[in-house]
Amino acid sequence: MPKVRNWQIGREMSYPYEAAYPERQFAFVINTNRCIGCQTCTMACKSTWTFSKGQEHMWWTNVETKPYGGYPAFWDSKLLKMLDERNPDKQVWDGKVFHGQTIFEGAPPHGSRVMGYLPTDQDWATPNLYEDNAVGPKGEVDKLHATGESLPVHKTWFFYLARLCNHCSYPACLAACPRQAIYKRPEDGIVLIDQSRCRGYRKCVEACPYKKSLYRPTTRVSEKCIACYPRVEGKDPETGGQRMETRCMAACIGQVRMQGLVKKTKEGDWAEERQHPLYYLVKVAKVALPLYPQFGTEPNGYYIPPRWVPRSYLFQMFGPGVEEAIERYTVPDRELVAVLQLFRRSNRIIYRYEIEEGPKVYESEFHGKPFTLYDDTVIAFGEKGEELFRTKVEEPFMKRPDKHINWV
Repeated sequence: MPKVRNWQIGREMSYPYEAAYPERQFAFVINTNRCIGCQTCTMACKSTWTFSKGQEHMWWTNVETKPYGGYPAFWDSKLLKMLDERNPDKQVWDGKVFHGQTIFEGAPPHGSRVMGYLPTDQDWATPNLYEDNAVGPKGEVDKLHATGESLPVHKTWFFYLARLCNHCSYPACLAACPRQAIYKRPEDGIVLIDQSRCRGYRKCVEACPYKKSLYRPTTRVSEKCIACYPRVEGKDPETGGQRMETRCMAACIGQVRMQGLVKKTKEGDWAEERQHPLYYLVKVAKVALPLYPQFGTEPNGYYIPPRWVPRSYLFQMFGPGVEEAIERYTVPDRELVAVLQLFRRSNRIIYRYEIEEGPKVYESEFHGKPFTLYDDTVIAFGEKGEELFRTKVEEPFMKRPDKHINWV
């Protein structure tokens, strides 16, 4: 197989096709510390794209309760076990370099391009199994926790993981398709299935490590998240030609998501865009990490890890950099505080931000480190340099008038 450069695992790796990169890449950041598991994103996608016959089991976006939950059931732990059995005790990181086998390098030697598995009907049967199931002591009914929990790690814990197709730089679904029915758009890197070419072999379902390619029995072809590409192209009439975030992103009430388009270099890394909010979160602040980078697909979905979860579990899920990411997020600097205010202030895609400095409003110490809060103004700009919106770090305090105190 050809060799391609995967910057997330710090080395070259095998991939069935020569490297080719889009002008800009669809990418997103999800803040797991804010997600409340309301499933608003899930239902926004469901009601838009997968409400028809044969799509009942399809959840192009979903929210899972980790560590037990998953859709299909145990999708990640099953694949991690397969990779470890294929390469026993060698699936390890050395600093920022992954020395184990990716799903392409660990593929069976006889004809398969990608290591994977086909979920059973039982795996697809329970999209929200183990919701809110915690690890550790469960406590007693009607009795408060005797000592409570405290950071940095809780003894009793779970967290919500919102997932959608990562529109990977090296898609496993594309690599595995014998019909070459799957392609990556050169303008934005969105991965789509040409259903006129698809014959329903389900090789994409088997290969996708995140299990976000799904088979539709009524049409006998596969379907997947299309990144709401008409909105990303600016064709939704609501925005008058401005590029717009996907349904799952725009519907999020917990303000946990931000989606955009980042520039790519000829070598496949992100081109420097210092004032792009996604570039800042991933490359500068380094608080957002890829999901299972060791799979080798170079996913373009990034997550700010939850602060209260054991680091060994997060290291397995997000790779190296977890400790540093949590440390920076827990006691954020002035710029990070400001950029975090951009989440869900608009459904337009942000290309650049600026910060107008404001007065100091708070000063304290968290986890042994000094913290100062400034009421800065953050300004978001669109593709053509137009101002999309501006917001302040200090959110306004609203007091309901006495005559409406009990009004609903």
